[in-house]
Amino acid sequence: MEKSDNHQDDVIIEKAPIRKEFLIERSTNIFIEQKNDIIKDGDDDDDDDKSEHKRKIITENDNESINHDGDGDIEKKRKKKMRGQNKQRRGQMHKAVKQLGQTRHRICRAYFRDNKCPFGDGCTFSHDIDAYLAENPDRNDIGDHCPNFERFGKCNAGIFCRFGSGHLRDGRYNVIDEEKFERISREDRTLNFLTKDVQLQLRKRKYNFSDANQISQRICSADNVRLAELKKESRSLPLKRTVDFRGKLYLAPLTTVGNLPFRRICKEFGADITCGEMAVSSSLLEGSSSEWALIRRHSSEDIFGVQLCGSGPDQLARCAQIICNECDVDFIDLNMGCPIDLIYRKGAGCALMERRRKLDNIIYSVSSVINVPFTLKMRTGVHNGKNIAKNLITTVREWPRNRLSMITLHGRSREQRYTKLADWSYIGECVTEAHINLKDYEPLTIFGSGDILSQEEYYEKLEQYNVDGIMIGRGALIKPWIFTEIKERRVWDIRSTERLDILRRFVNHGLANWGSDREGVEKTRWFLLEWLSFLHRYIPVGLLERLPQHINDRPPRYHGRDDLETMMASSSCSDWINITEMLLGPVDDGFTFIPKHKASSY
Repeated sequence: MEKSDNHQDDVIIEKAPIRKEFLIERSTNIFIEQKNDIIKDGDDDDDDDKSEHKRKIITENDNESINHDGDGDIEKKRKKKMRGQNKQRRGQMHKAVKQLGQTRHRICRAYFRDNKCPFGDGCTFSHDIDAYLAENPDRNDIGDHCPNFERFGKCNAGIFCRFGSGHLRDGRYNVIDEEKFERISREDRTLNFLTKDVQLQLRKRKYNFSDANQISQRICSADNVRLAELKKESRSLPLKRTVDFRGKLYLAPLTTVGNLPFRRICKEFGADITCGEMAVSSSLLEGSSSEWALIRRHSSEDIFGVQLCGSGPDQLARCAQIICNECDVDFIDLNMGCPIDLIYRKGAGCALMERRRKLDNIIYSVSSVINVPFTLKMRTGVHNGKNIAKNLITTVREWPRNRLSMITLHGRSREQRYTKLADWSYIGECVTEAHINLKDYEPLTIFGSGDILSQEEYYEKLEQYNVDGIMIGRGALIKPWIFTEIKERRVWDIRSTERLDILRRFVNHGLANWGSDREGVEKTRWFLLEWLSFLHRYIPVGLLERLPQHINDRPPRYHGRDDLETMMASSSCSDWINITEMLLGPVDDGFTFIPKHKASSY
């Protein structure tokens, strides 16, 4: 294993240079209150002395408000336990939407959506509209303009829509513009749905995986010499489409926040390549509806890939085969960078970087059953100071390009997570290794990733380290218009009203994806809040003394050029909820939100 002189061993957090006229003078108490709010929203397990010192200050101030009547120590422990890794968040969204729209009557949604039931007299659900209306007399609309009806000429939520007054006749019959619906649906479609027949075959284990099973038997009987011969063997399937990744803007696969509505926003701003959220191969093979929802594709995503997570060559091969058979994708990516303990302990994610024989088996088995390019996404290594990506690239670059098309390298190890800057100098070394011309193969395409938040940083890394392209992750979450800035080579001083319009478009895409009934509205609200937990980190260009803003810059307390800009800069969950209420109506009493991703990993 190699050791690299890694200057990222120290946490680098700079103070964002806000212009003085926008700074807010504050006392120590206000400082403690704001930092306490951030920790409640969800802090990371930083190990640096500075963070521990801040926590110590907050704890000492909290002690003053604890009753010293014998229960103080218990209360103190309870507060300490609530901090950290957002453990109190578990199941929060599920509980919030679980009972929405439930009634005593089992309502036939198809009847209320299309004004007719496809099952006729054999339907076991209720068609009694009067009973439903009597049971739900307080159906308050969010607004009188349904975005789904105005866009498509039809709203699938029907009588359950929170914007129902915009398309209901007599308060109960769904109005449908058939001509508009057919025309728009051809242009604005969502693809890659799991059909009931395929789901049933998966759950009964009757799906035909003969190709994948045959390949798995071959690699199980192959020794090291045989594996070297397999590297030179031609593919069993011709490529349906080749993808030239070089020079394209690649939106990283992002768990939770990289959903279909968010990817549509990034496509509108100029992203070239999009990839679905990480999907666990075992759950896909079980026919899990929630897992298959992660690989849905919008028709605007012209280069779209699916990222798989798994550790078994046979399992990944079967999963890749069914995706190519049943879905429309342009490439399949293997996740070798996930640092989560649950994934790592199962031998998947980052653990595959230390299991090179198994990785070779995966590359051979998956590439043998698919007709699209196969790519890898990895980190520099598992442990700090022990970078192994370069050695790994030396091994896998011997695979022909029709089996392994590209590697994306994130410039951090598993242990670093996001608390330290990406090591781009090491990425440059890996690029040099990958670009060496082999006798029979062309150079391996390498994308870099890490800490890109401006077009200046993008072009600097692109030219200095000779990468074939750059994948953008958190930078797109903080400012999705970064793709426009890169393509037009300009700095966009975007106003708060323009940013609100972006959120409104996201909401419209969310309602089209998750529905405009109560459950769909709350899901859209929830994913918008998750995104706002990143969006608030953006500092408007007009407020900065110098450009560009760096991804680890933490701003002092400041106000914006108007009230909306000030609210968008807030790190308080209550302000994020207020923003969602502008677009999706008021929340229910007792609504709370805790972000899934940890706030201190700036």
